[in-house]
Amino acid sequence: MDGSAKALAMSEIIDFLPIPALVVSPTYRIVRASAGLVRTWGRKSDEFIGNDLFQALYQGSPTERFDRIPLIYAIETAVAARDIRLCYAAYVADGVSWTARITPVHRDDELLCFIFEWEKAETYTTVADGDIIQSWLPINEAFRLLVQAVKDYAIFLLDTRGSVMTWNKGAELMKGYKKEEIVGKHFSTFYGEEDIRSRKPERELEICLREGRVEDEGWRYRRDGSRFWANVVITAIYDKNGIHVGFGKVTRNLTERKEAELRLIAAYEESTKLKNDFLANISHEIRTPMHGMLSACSLLLDGALTEEQRETANIIEESGRILLQVINDILDYSKLVAGSFSIHNDKVDISSVVSSVVRSVQTTLTPGVSIKLNVAPDVPPLAQGDPLRCRQIADNIVGNAGKFTDEGTISVKVSLVDEDTTAYKILTEVVDTGHGVSEDAAQKLFKPFTQCDTTYQKRRQGTGLGLSIAKSLAELMDGDVGYKANPECEGSIFWFSVQLKKLKSLERVRTLDDHEKESREPSPHHALEHDAATQWSHLQQIAPKTRILAAEDNIINQKVLVGMLHAFGFKHVTVVSDGAQAVSALSNALHAFDLILMDISMPVMNGYEATMCLRERGVGLPIIAMTAYALKGDMERCLEKGLDDYIAKPVNRQLLMRLLLKWLEPQ
Repeated sequence: MDGSAKALAMSEIIDFLPIPALVVSPTYRIVRASAGLVRTWGRKSDEFIGNDLFQALYQGSPTERFDRIPLIYAIETAVAARDIRLCYAAYVADGVSWTARITPVHRDDELLCFIFEWEKAETYTTVADGDIIQSWLPINEAFRLLVQAVKDYAIFLLDTRGSVMTWNKGAELMKGYKKEEIVGKHFSTFYGEEDIRSRKPERELEICLREGRVEDEGWRYRRDGSRFWANVVITAIYDKNGIHVGFGKVTRNLTERKEAELRLIAAYEESTKLKNDFLANISHEIRTPMHGMLSACSLLLDGALTEEQRETANIIEESGRILLQVINDILDYSKLVAGSFSIHNDKVDISSVVSSVVRSVQTTLTPGVSIKLNVAPDVPPLAQGDPLRCRQIADNIVGNAGKFTDEGTISVKVSLVDEDTTAYKILTEVVDTGHGVSEDAAQKLFKPFTQCDTTYQKRRQGTGLGLSIAKSLAELMDGDVGYKANPECEGSIFWFSVQLKKLKSLERVRTLDDHEKESREPSPHHALEHDAATQWSHLQQIAPKTRILAAEDNIINQKVLVGMLHAFGFKHVTVVSDGAQAVSALSNALHAFDLILMDISMPVMNGYEATMCLRERGVGLPIIAMTAYALKGDMERCLEKGLDDYIAKPVNRQLLMRLLLKWLEPQ
């Protein structure tokens, strides 16, 4: 018999096989279809021969893309193993499921074809919740296989007391216990000593019974003592009669996520530190030359100048102050964003704070613009809060009204809007007749770096941070900042609220008495604080006989500081360039000085180190830090290191005058 006869005989054999069978090429084209298949499935042979296997089986199925997935996998694994593979329920015809028995045929390393033999899949019928479910595995067995096959989750049952009843492969891999080692042991085995001492396992079961389930994240421990970060869900299980029979426990290992979170936190903390270090450094680097420029300008204005020279010097000073305000705004915003801004609790007279701001803004108004203040009679004269931050908010809101009002009036109204046994809520409204705010701009008013003026049309200075800072500060004091259009005319109404604590009754009576006394007849201390002429007079009496040691490494700042002190009337000023020289000067003549002005950032020995060295040697002279570092915590750090007081650069002459009087005037 020749080859063609053999081939014909083989074709006939396939054609006449009584069982459904297919011969499929390596490219998944159907070559032959048995008579048994055509007859049993009720289809024609030309629906198979020459067609793609998957189209012939699944074309028209609503789940065609999913139907082919298990069959493709079975084919690939059969080829890889060069062995028979089964694919359960690979085809459904007239409601009957057929399992494929796949045989790959090879000649040496060449794949010749596949033979698919089909047999009816045995199905199991289960009734669940009134529904009839058919599957080729018993439901209970399928569920058992599912739980056992899951490796990413520890899934097991506990009895009513919390002892382990079942154990899957995922639990074994995650926790390191074999089934025979852990079944019968209590689930608290997986918890750390601290959790056991705090009764965490008991509490979880109690909550689970009360609420039906409990979820928790925390450290759990393996058989070898190592720990992993786990997400745990415990569910109470009841039988069909509603009797509690145990708990289902599912544990997921989230160690990688936890480690990623810790890395993110560490990176955030590191970036925050780097940002703070950068801000501290940039503050120092900008404030140092600013101090020299503004202080020198101040000294220049104290001298004999022509009108033209004085006008030029005033322009320099005004521009420097604006630049300084920009720096302060950026630093304040950075501190607020970092969450490192603190609110102090001091006595505050909100009426006086707003009155002071109104008087200050009045000097900057365009000619023809008037400003008036109305304080309601029920506004408390004194409360507890942060007067500096209250003033900062008022400065921003009232200052903005002054900046954007070219004609008309600005009305400032302070009122008490709410009160309870512990606190007042104070509302300040600022109504102006300026150009108003467009609807689009109103949506962005309190966003940082946002201004109504565009970059190329700006007529007014500023960073666009003022309102954002004011809003953040108000929120820190349990208040808010807002805007609404002026309903009566063109213009705006900006408002801010703050919550101020009530003073304790005894302290309040004493403080109010003092406050009324001061308002009738100011004490010397009150006059000293508020009367620049009196301060100057007192300083002139003290300065000539006072000896000051100044430690400052910047040559320009040395000259400016000496000039400022000479202008105050101090004749005995010694300047050194670093902390080591300051220590040496005092070591040689301990009683040669009455006060020390100490820069912080200096070569050889910085101001902190020099102060600590002096305190260790018993030097009790007042030491005032003069530093360009002006971030939160710098003042506190100075006081911790043994310095007595602090003044930031650029140095305000009035503030320096007050500090010198504070530490030099006889008590």
